[in-house]
Amino acid sequence: MKISIDQLQFNQDGLIPVVVQDAQTKAVLTLAYMNKESLARTLTEGETWFWSRSRQELWHKGATSGHTQRVVDVRQDCDADALVVLVEPRGPACHSGAISCFDRANDGDNRDSDLGAVLRDLYSIIETRRRELPEGSYTTYLFTQGLDKILKKVGEESAETIIAAKNGDARALAAETSDLIYHLLVLLVERGVSLEEISRELIGRRVRDGKK
Repeated sequence: MKISIDQLQFNQDGLIPVVVQDAQTKAVLTLAYMNKESLARTLTEGETWFWSRSRQELWHKGATSGHTQRVVDVRQDCDADALVVLVEPRGPACHSGAISCFDRANDGDNRDSDLGAVLRDLYSIIETRRRELPEGSYTTYLFTQGLDKILKKVGEESAETIIAAKNGDARALAAETSDLIYHLLVLLVERGVSLEEISRELIGRRVRDGKK
Protein backbone atom coordinates (compact mmCIF):
# COMPACT_ATOMS: atom_id res chain seq x y z
CA MET A 1 0.00 0.00 0.00
CA LYS A 2 2.54 2.53 -1.18
CA ILE A 3 0.14 5.41 -1.64
CA SER A 4 1.20 9.04 -1.26
CA ILE A 5 -1.91 11.03 -0.37
CA ASP A 6 -0.33 14.32 -1.42
CA GLN A 7 0.32 13.00 -4.93
CA LEU A 8 -3.30 12.01 -5.55
CA GLN A 9 -5.66 14.17 -7.60
CA PHE A 10 -8.76 14.94 -5.50
CA ASN A 11 -11.68 16.66 -7.22
CA GLN A 12 -12.96 20.17 -6.49
CA ASP A 13 -14.88 18.82 -3.48
CA GLY A 14 -11.74 17.26 -2.07
CA LEU A 15 -12.88 13.74 -2.93
CA ILE A 16 -11.52 10.80 -4.90
CA PRO A 17 -13.66 7.89 -6.23
CA VAL A 18 -12.89 4.49 -4.76
CA VAL A 19 -13.77 1.10 -6.20
CA VAL A 20 -13.93 -1.44 -3.37
CA GLN A 21 -13.14 -4.96 -4.54
CA ASP A 22 -13.09 -8.34 -2.80
CA ALA A 23 -9.40 -9.26 -2.63
CA GLN A 24 -10.15 -12.94 -3.04
CA THR A 25 -13.00 -13.20 -5.53
CA LYS A 26 -12.21 -9.91 -7.32
CA ALA A 27 -15.92 -9.05 -7.21
CA VAL A 28 -16.64 -5.32 -7.19
CA LEU A 29 -18.41 -4.57 -3.91
CA THR A 30 -19.20 -0.88 -4.09
CA LEU A 31 -18.21 2.54 -5.40
CA ALA A 32 -17.58 5.15 -2.71
CA TYR A 33 -15.60 8.33 -2.11
CA MET A 34 -12.76 9.28 0.19
CA ASN A 35 -11.26 12.57 1.22
CA LYS A 36 -7.74 12.91 2.57
CA GLU A 37 -8.79 12.23 6.14
CA SER A 38 -10.80 9.09 5.40
CA LEU A 39 -8.00 7.75 3.18
CA ALA A 40 -5.45 8.43 5.90
CA ARG A 41 -7.58 6.56 8.45
CA THR A 42 -8.05 3.69 6.00
CA LEU A 43 -4.31 3.37 5.53
CA THR A 44 -3.55 3.73 9.23
CA GLU A 45 -6.30 1.55 10.71
CA GLY A 46 -6.47 -1.11 8.02
CA GLU A 47 -10.27 -0.87 7.61
CA THR A 48 -12.22 1.20 5.11
CA TRP A 49 -13.31 4.74 5.93
CA PHE A 50 -15.25 6.85 3.45
CA TRP A 51 -16.77 10.30 3.06
CA SER A 52 -20.57 10.36 2.94
CA ARG A 53 -21.65 12.94 0.38
CA SER A 54 -25.27 12.79 1.59
CA ARG A 55 -24.47 13.21 5.31
CA GLN A 56 -21.34 15.28 4.76
CA GLU A 57 -19.34 13.29 7.30
CA LEU A 58 -16.78 10.54 7.67
CA TRP A 59 -18.10 7.01 8.06
CA HIS A 60 -16.37 3.83 9.08
CA LYS A 61 -17.75 0.93 7.05
CA GLY A 62 -19.33 -1.57 9.46
CA ALA A 63 -19.21 0.66 12.54
CA THR A 64 -22.93 0.03 13.11
CA SER A 65 -23.60 -3.25 11.28
CA GLY A 66 -20.34 -5.00 12.13
CA HIS A 67 -19.73 -5.58 8.41
CA THR A 68 -16.24 -4.11 8.34
CA GLN A 69 -13.78 -4.43 5.48
CA ARG A 70 -10.17 -5.33 6.25
CA VAL A 71 -7.89 -3.59 3.78
CA VAL A 72 -5.50 -5.84 1.87
CA ASP A 73 -4.17 -3.32 -0.65
CA VAL A 74 -4.81 0.16 -2.04
CA ARG A 75 -3.94 0.97 -5.64
CA GLN A 76 -4.15 4.18 -7.66
CA ASP A 77 -4.85 4.47 -11.36
CA CYS A 78 -2.43 5.90 -13.93
CA ASP A 79 -3.80 9.44 -13.51
CA ALA A 80 -3.78 9.24 -9.70
CA ASP A 81 -7.41 10.38 -9.62
CA ALA A 82 -9.11 7.10 -8.66
CA LEU A 83 -8.40 4.26 -6.26
CA VAL A 84 -9.06 0.54 -5.99
CA VAL A 85 -9.22 -0.81 -2.45
CA LEU A 86 -8.88 -4.58 -2.14
CA VAL A 87 -10.57 -5.86 1.01
CA GLU A 88 -11.58 -8.92 2.98
CA PRO A 89 -15.27 -8.18 3.70
CA ARG A 90 -16.87 -9.22 6.98
CA GLY A 91 -20.41 -9.29 5.66
CA PRO A 92 -22.41 -7.47 3.00
CA ALA A 93 -21.04 -4.33 1.39
CA CYS A 94 -24.47 -3.00 0.40
CA HIS A 95 -26.94 -1.34 2.77
CA SER A 96 -29.63 -3.59 1.25
CA GLY A 97 -27.95 -6.64 2.73
CA ALA A 98 -26.50 -7.79 -0.58
CA ILE A 99 -22.89 -8.89 -0.73
CA SER A 100 -22.24 -6.31 -3.45
CA CYS A 101 -24.00 -3.13 -4.50
CA PHE A 102 -23.81 -4.61 -8.01
CA ASP A 103 -25.43 -7.95 -7.15
CA ARG A 104 -28.67 -7.27 -8.98
CA ALA A 105 -29.09 -8.39 -12.56
CA ASN A 106 -30.11 -6.01 -15.35
CA ASP A 107 -33.82 -6.54 -14.63
CA GLY A 108 -33.28 -5.21 -11.12
CA ASP A 109 -35.03 -8.16 -9.50
CA ASN A 110 -32.74 -11.21 -9.57
CA ARG A 111 -29.99 -11.65 -7.01
CA ASP A 112 -26.65 -13.21 -7.92
CA SER A 113 -27.15 -16.99 -7.97
CA ASP A 114 -23.44 -17.80 -7.81
CA LEU A 115 -22.91 -20.36 -5.02
CA GLY A 116 -20.01 -18.44 -3.52
CA ALA A 117 -22.10 -15.27 -3.29
CA VAL A 118 -25.02 -17.22 -1.82
CA LEU A 119 -22.81 -18.76 0.86
CA ARG A 120 -21.27 -15.41 1.79
CA ASP A 121 -24.73 -13.84 1.94
CA LEU A 122 -26.08 -16.65 4.14
CA TYR A 123 -23.03 -16.54 6.40
CA SER A 124 -23.55 -12.81 6.88
CA ILE A 125 -27.23 -13.29 7.71
CA ILE A 126 -26.33 -15.94 10.29
CA GLU A 127 -23.76 -13.58 11.82
CA THR A 128 -26.46 -10.92 12.11
CA ARG A 129 -28.85 -13.39 13.74
CA ARG A 130 -26.22 -14.32 16.29
CA ARG A 131 -25.52 -10.69 17.11
CA GLU A 132 -29.15 -9.52 17.30
CA LEU A 133 -30.94 -12.77 18.34
CA PRO A 134 -34.35 -11.80 16.91
CA GLU A 135 -37.32 -13.61 18.47
CA GLY A 136 -38.95 -16.37 16.44
CA SER A 137 -35.82 -17.09 14.39
CA TYR A 138 -34.69 -20.73 14.12
CA THR A 139 -31.10 -19.49 13.91
CA THR A 140 -31.60 -17.61 17.18
CA TYR A 141 -32.92 -20.84 18.70
CA LEU A 142 -29.78 -22.72 17.68
CA PHE A 143 -27.45 -20.08 19.13
CA THR A 144 -29.37 -19.82 22.40
CA GLN A 145 -29.34 -23.62 22.76
CA GLY A 146 -25.57 -23.63 22.38
CA LEU A 147 -22.80 -25.60 20.73
CA ASP A 148 -24.06 -29.08 21.64
CA LYS A 149 -27.40 -28.44 19.96
CA ILE A 150 -25.69 -27.11 16.83
CA LEU A 151 -23.39 -30.14 16.70
CA LYS A 152 -26.37 -32.47 17.10
CA LYS A 153 -28.10 -30.82 14.15
CA VAL A 154 -24.97 -31.08 12.01
CA GLY A 155 -24.86 -34.79 12.80
CA GLU A 156 -28.55 -35.27 12.01
CA GLU A 157 -28.32 -33.39 8.71
CA SER A 158 -25.20 -35.35 7.74
CA ALA A 159 -27.07 -38.62 8.27
CA GLU A 160 -30.08 -37.39 6.27
CA THR A 161 -27.78 -36.30 3.44
CA ILE A 162 -26.22 -39.76 3.36
CA ILE A 163 -29.66 -41.40 3.25
CA ALA A 164 -30.82 -39.15 0.40
CA ALA A 165 -27.66 -39.99 -1.57
CA LYS A 166 -28.14 -43.70 -0.91
CA ASN A 167 -31.75 -43.54 -2.12
CA GLY A 168 -30.71 -41.93 -5.39
CA ASP A 169 -33.18 -39.04 -5.07
CA ALA A 170 -31.44 -36.01 -6.59
CA ARG A 171 -34.00 -33.47 -5.37
CA ALA A 172 -33.95 -34.87 -1.85
CA LEU A 173 -30.15 -34.88 -1.91
CA ALA A 174 -30.07 -31.20 -2.94
CA ALA A 175 -32.51 -30.32 -0.15
CA GLU A 176 -30.66 -32.28 2.53
CA THR A 177 -27.30 -30.93 1.37
CA SER A 178 -28.70 -27.40 1.66
CA ASP A 179 -29.82 -28.14 5.24
CA LEU A 180 -26.38 -29.53 6.07
CA ILE A 181 -24.58 -26.52 4.60
CA TYR A 182 -26.80 -24.15 6.56
CA HIS A 183 -26.07 -25.92 9.85
CA LEU A 184 -22.36 -26.07 9.04
CA LEU A 185 -22.39 -22.29 8.51
CA VAL A 186 -24.12 -21.86 11.87
CA LEU A 187 -21.35 -23.96 13.42
CA LEU A 188 -18.65 -21.88 11.72
CA VAL A 189 -20.18 -18.63 13.00
CA GLU A 190 -20.55 -20.10 16.50
CA ARG A 191 -16.86 -21.09 16.57
CA GLY A 192 -15.64 -17.89 14.89
CA VAL A 193 -14.34 -19.50 11.69
CA SER A 194 -14.77 -17.35 8.58
CA LEU A 195 -15.43 -18.47 5.03
CA GLU A 196 -12.14 -16.81 4.10
CA GLU A 197 -10.32 -19.25 6.40
CA ILE A 198 -12.04 -22.20 4.73
CA SER A 199 -11.20 -20.80 1.31
CA ARG A 200 -7.53 -20.29 2.22
CA GLU A 201 -7.36 -23.87 3.52
CA LEU A 202 -8.82 -25.27 0.31
CA ILE A 203 -6.56 -23.13 -1.86
CA GLY A 204 -3.56 -24.25 0.18
CA ARG A 205 -4.49 -27.87 -0.38
CA ARG A 206 -4.87 -27.28 -4.10
CA VAL A 207 -1.42 -25.73 -4.23
CA ARG A 208 0.11 -28.59 -2.26
CA ASP A 209 -1.58 -31.25 -4.31
CA GLY A 210 -2.43 -30.49 -7.93
CA LYS A 211 -4.81 -33.43 -7.96
CA LYS A 212 -7.30 -31.62 -5.73
